[in-house]
This record gives sequence, structure tokens and C-alpha cells, in this order.
Amino acid sequence: MNESRDVVSVERVIAAPAEQIFELLANPARHHDIDGSGTVRDAKQSPPRLTMGAQFGMSMHLVVKYSMTNEIIEFDDGKRIAWQTRPAGSVQGRLFGGRIWRYELEPLDGGTLVRETWDISQEKGPVKGLLRTGRSKDHTRKSMEQTLVNIARLTEQ
Repeated sequence: MNESRDVVSVERVIAAPAEQIFELLANPARHHDIDGSGTVRDAKQSPPRLTMGAQFGMSMHLVVKYSMTNEIIEFDDGKRIAWQTRPAGSVQGRLFGGRIWRYELEPLDGGTLVRETWDISQEKGPVKGLLRTGRSKDHTRKSMEQTLVNIARLTEQ
């Protein structure tokens, strides 16, 4: 696992082909199913399959309901996908937004090494300082580990 001031990564070997895992990640309608944090609700205004530059929305809930807009900023079909989040409103955009969620898949004998990374190096506003705290990072790491458990449950046969 890789860790720095602004980046947390977790990884897990999942006994499923990379292509199958990638299809799950590239379908925004399934993000609620894999989310380990319990904050992702529903995809909205989303394509059925993500590609480079695609934008998709998510209804979220963490204490209060809110929406995020995401843009695919890295895409290597079957191997790597990353999106950058932004809040739906301009006022919120001055307070937070810019974190990156990245998934990298490496085929192995009998499965795939899946690495999920949370990168707040481009986060905006005062929220960045809060996200850097140990408590927030620990919560995020645990949620990411649960996401990988959920991906395994949905893809392993």
C-alpha cells in the first residue's frame, strides 16, 4: 500500500479477470453496489459505460444529501480508470472538489491485483486540510478496503 500526505492506496488480489472487474468499474450505475463508504446513492446523467472524458453524476449522502459531478481523467480500457470529483454547485466548488479516485488492474495467475487510490493533491478549499487528518484518512482507507471486498464479492465465481 502506498501512502503520502495526499494519497492513500489499498490493494487486493481478486480471483476474477481484469476485464470483468473493469466492466464493473466502468459502469456508473453499479458504483452504489461497490461503494464501501455507504455514501454513494445513485448515478444520474451518466453514460452506460465510462470512457475518457466522460462525465457522470452521483447522488450522495453523508449526513446530508448532495450531488457530485465526475469526469474521467485517466482511461486505459481494462487496466486503469480514474475520475475527478466536483460538487454540483458553484458555491460548493469553492469549498471542496478535485479529489481523484483511481483504479489500476494488473492481471495475475488466477486473478487480478486491484489497486484503489484516493488522491486529494488537487482538492480545493478548506476541506483539503480536514481530509489530510489521520481520522479522515483512516476512515477513507477502511471504506476503500470494503470497496475491494465488494468488488470481489460481485466478480469472483
